[in-house]
Amino acid sequence: MKIGIVGLGLIGGSLGLDLTNQGYDVMGVSRQLKTCNLAIEKKIVKDASTDFKILGQTDLIFICTPIAQILPSIEKIIKYLSRETIITDVGSVKGEIVDHATQLWQNFVGSHPMAGTANQGIEAAESHLFDHASCVITPLPQTSRDAIDKVTTIWRSLGCQVYKTTPEIHDQAVAWISHLPVMISANLINSCVNNDNEEVVKLAKKLASSGFRDTSRVGGGNVELGLMMAQYNREKILSCLKEYQENLTIIIDNIEQKKWPELETILTKTQEERPNFIL
Repeated sequence: MKIGIVGLGLIGGSLGLDLTNQGYDVMGVSRQLKTCNLAIEKKIVKDASTDFKILGQTDLIFICTPIAQILPSIEKIIKYLSRETIITDVGSVKGEIVDHATQLWQNFVGSHPMAGTANQGIEAAESHLFDHASCVITPLPQTSRDAIDKVTTIWRSLGCQVYKTTPEIHDQAVAWISHLPVMISANLINSCVNNDNEEVVKLAKKLASSGFRDTSRVGGGNVELGLMMAQYNREKILSCLKEYQENLTIIIDNIEQKKWPELETILTKTQEERPNFIL
C-alpha cells in the first residue's frame, strides 16, 4: 500500500515515521519545501513535495492539516486520485467536516486519534506516538465498508484502540474532555495574570507547581488549534461551557453559604469518578 500524508507537523510526521517503519511507501505534502526536505532526511517519508501531484498513485491519504484546511486540501487533491483511493483525516471536529468531505469524496472516513504533545512541527515528530491511544472513526451510513475496514486496520496497526460513532456524538464527547478543558485552562491562566494585585501575581508565578502546571497545560498550548476548536465545534463547546457554569455556580453557593457537607459530596464524587476518565 502506498500512503499519502498532507501536513507534516507533529501528527503527520509521527504517522509518517511509524508507517515508513512498517514498510509502507509514504508520500508527504507540505506547504514548505524545507519541511519536505527535512521529512525525507529524517526518513519520515520516502518522498515529499509541495505539489499535490505526488499523491497520484496513493491508496490511502491522511489529511493532517489544521481543521480549517481539511476540506480545501481534499478539494485540491481529488483530481489526482483514482476512485479507489481512501481519504481520512485527524481533525478533532467531525460535524463540520465529515458530511462535506463525503460529498467531495465518497471514500472518505473521518478519524480522530487522541494523541499529541505540547510540541509542534516536523521536528517534534516521534515514533510510537499512537501506542495505546484512542482513535475515533466517524463513518456515515453510506460510507464504504471496505474503506472503514482499511482505515480501522491502519489505526490499529499503529497501536490505537479504535472506537466508532457518529460525528455528532464524537463532537459532544470531545467537547467535554478536550475542547472544554482548553477553554477552562486558558481562563485559569488569563484570570491569574489579570489579577489587580501585582504582588500576588508575582508570588503566584514563583509558587506555581504541579497543580497549576497540570491544570494550565492545555490552556497554554497551540493558539490556532484552540481557536479552531471554538470556531468549528462552537455549539457543542457553548453547551458544555453553560452546563459547566451552572455546576460552578453550585460550588460557589456551597462555599458562600458554608454548605460543607454538600461540597464534600461533590468532591467525593469527583474523586471516585476521575479514574474512569483516565486510561
